[in-house]
Order: sequence, then C-alpha cells, then structure tokens
Amino acid sequence: MPRPSWKGVLRLSLVSCPVYLLPATTKTKTIRLNQVWVPTEPPHARERMVPRAEQAPEDDDDMEEEPQPRRRSTGRDAIEPAPPPPNPLLTSPEPTGAATRISLRPHDPYTGAEVERTEVVKGYEYDRGQFVTFTPDELKALEPESTGAIDLSTFVPRADVDPLYFNTPYFVYPDGRIAVEAFGVLNAAMTEAGLAGIGRITLSRRVRLALVEPRDGGMVLITLRANEEVRAANFGKADADADPEMVDVAAAIINRRLGDFDPSTFRDSYQEGLKQLIDAKLKGLPLKTQPERAPAAVVDLMTALKRSLAQDTPPEPKSKPKSRATTKDRRQTNLLLPVPGKPRAAPTVAAPRIKRRKA
Repeated sequence: MPRPSWKGVLRLSLVSCPVYLLPATTKTKTIRLNQVWVPTEPPHARERMVPRAEQAPEDDDDMEEEPQPRRRSTGRDAIEPAPPPPNPLLTSPEPTGAATRISLRPHDPYTGAEVERTEVVKGYEYDRGQFVTFTPDELKALEPESTGAIDLSTFVPRADVDPLYFNTPYFVYPDGRIAVEAFGVLNAAMTEAGLAGIGRITLSRRVRLALVEPRDGGMVLITLRANEEVRAANFGKADADADPEMVDVAAAIINRRLGDFDPSTFRDSYQEGLKQLIDAKLKGLPLKTQPERAPAAVVDLMTALKRSLAQDTPPEPKSKPKSRATTKDRRQTNLLLPVPGKPRAAPTVAAPRIKRRKA
C-alpha cells in the first residue's frame, strides 16, 4: 500500500472529517537509458585530462612551438589551412573497453574547473547572461503555510468542469473510525445532489484548486490546473460547411466502431519493443529489422472514406432475427377479410378422419 500523500481534514462549513490522500494513478516502470561512454583506447593508454586552467608550464623554453600553417607551392602569398581533425563519428573506431556510465558535474564553463554543489544557488535570468540569485531562506519564506484542510466552498455539476483543467487524481479515505460517519454523510449528500465540491489544498508547497466528487462509496480528489496553465483554443473558423455525403459516410464508420472504453487494451509499443531489443542483445540473437513502409498514395477524402467503410466489418448482431419465410402463419385464413384487388385465398379444409372397423 503506498504511503499517504497528504493528511488533513475535509471540511464543509462546521463539519470536519479527518482524511488522507493516496495517489489514484501510478507511473509504469519504464526502461531508462543512461548516458555511457565506450572508450576506443585501452585503460592503460588513456591519460587523465587536466582542465586548461590547471595546466601551468614549468618553463617557457620547454613549450613546443605551434605548427605553422603550410604555404602553397604556388607563387601566391596565400596560406593553406591545416586539415581538419578526423571526425570520430565518421571513422567509427572499434570499441576496446566496456561501456562506462558517465556522471555530469557542475563546472565553470570558462575554465572547466569543477564547482562544489554547495556553491550552486538558484537564479533567474532576467536578461541574456544576467541573473538575480536567491538564497534557500528567501525561497523558503515564499512557501505557503498549510492549513491542513480542504474547504469545500463551492458545489458544481461534474460535467461543468472542463477536463482540460484536470491534473492529478487522488483517492480520499477516512482517517480513523471517528471519521467514517462524517465521511459517509458527506459522500451520501453529494451523491444525492449529483454535485462535486470545489476547494483548495496545499500540496508540494503550492496551493492548488481541487475537485472532490463521490465515487463507488468513496471519494476522489482531482487537483486542477490554474487558469494561466491552460492555453486558449485557436481553432479558427471553417471556410465552408462539410459535405453532407462525406459526413454520412464518416458517421457510418463511427457507428460500426461503437464499443466500451477499455484502458487495458492500450499497450506501450515503444517500451515493449525496447525490452525485446535488450533481451536480443543480451542473448546475442539476430536483430529484427522493420520493413520500410511505402508512402501511401494520395487520394481524395471521399475515396478514402468509402475505402474505410468497405474495409470495416459491421459488428455481429447479438441475436439473429427469425426469417419471415420460416415463420409459421398462425392466422385463421377462414376469418380473414377480403382485400380489394387481391384474390382471396381459398380456405383449407382438413380431410375427415376415417375410422376403420376392427375385423
């Protein structure tokens, strides 16, 4: 069972109910790829690199002269530039050592000297290369004081809250036996009214707007994004109305694909493919290459809709209707009224049964 993310009270006016929050979602265990370095030289041939600022020659006489650029053999007073160094990415040298995980450390970008982490502070770049810095105490003073309560100040229909504002969901549980009664009363009242409560909660040093709704005898709290965190839609205006015939074909395709929402059918194909690739490399198996897909031919929208409708198979009906040809006509034909313009069918009379005498 995960640890509670928050403990406090759920408060409606003067009614307080001790509750705690548990995350309603979890992150799948994804495969993380680290940055590693595969050396191209054996360990004994590699020398420890010293930053430029730490390199100090003992004597100027021991310094080697920089190679002068070569002059061309022609009579022009032109200097031929030195050839560029070979690109290691193009030469592709064979690795000679095992892959080693690298670490990123703070350093001076000018001298390359390593910087102690205790000397690193937070700063805001208000202009290019210009920062205003903050001390930990200054940032701590900005943290809001937690009241330890979720005050339900407003109640709204659940459908009135735009899902774009939904952030993180939590399950709300009563904290202790004394909270069960108050929790049940609040849950039943909101369920009967069909409303969700809006309140505020302090989580992770931030005051957040939250929605509390009843669900399956319990409650769910969903933190909401602030108004400035949701961008305004800019869809524009359609130049012309949609073709009614195309709309009908698209509606037919949609009706054939009606179903129930089942999140278990979704699979992360990238993570599954990455796991298979790792297993193949560890076992030395040949790698499977994906065939290149040919670009689809450009067709007009109506043709694409008709092809999609032809490919989609309609769902099988739950029960097959009985055929009219096999249905027995239970009407009494001798009591049917004649229909004008239609000859009346002659009534069928059952042949009398003949009793045979016993010899």
